[in-house]
Amino acid sequence: MDRFVSTFTNKIDAKGRVSIPAPFRSILERDGYAGGIYTYPSLDAPALDAGGERLAKKIDGLLSGLPDYSDERDELSVALYGDVKILTIDGDGRIVLPEELRNHAGLKTHVTFVGLGDKFQIWEPHAFQERRKNARAKVRNHRKLLRPENHPHSGSSSKAGN
Repeated sequence: MDRFVSTFTNKIDAKGRVSIPAPFRSILERDGYAGGIYTYPSLDAPALDAGGERLAKKIDGLLSGLPDYSDERDELSVALYGDVKILTIDGDGRIVLPEELRNHAGLKTHVTFVGLGDKFQIWEPHAFQERRKNARAKVRNHRKLLRPENHPHSGSSSKAGN
């Protein structure tokens, strides 16, 4: 499997180091992370986005869809690449989380790694529990909208002869 999936919580040690979950490390190795992982403050959450070369290529793809020298491209480049920290994975599978990144995500003693397919996020565990609760509530709400009887072209609500 070449997707970041599942959720893991690990302790941050006194030196700011945390172990990357073994399944995530395996994916990073296959992904060719070139000795470090790309990590940056999430644009819309108190979390960190992280990944290997696949994440970098995805960002490149987003940028390539915007006109050269446009404000939008420059702003997205600054917001993503300008804040990237390349974190080295040591021989024990740990990274050191810089204070700037820990502060953005409110990380103190533990972190929760959350698989999101092509990337993963790093959250403060209690903040992630709240995020998960809200996401599940939204999904339940959206599922109601996706039922066939709610689609005008599903045919289930039309009557013959109309």
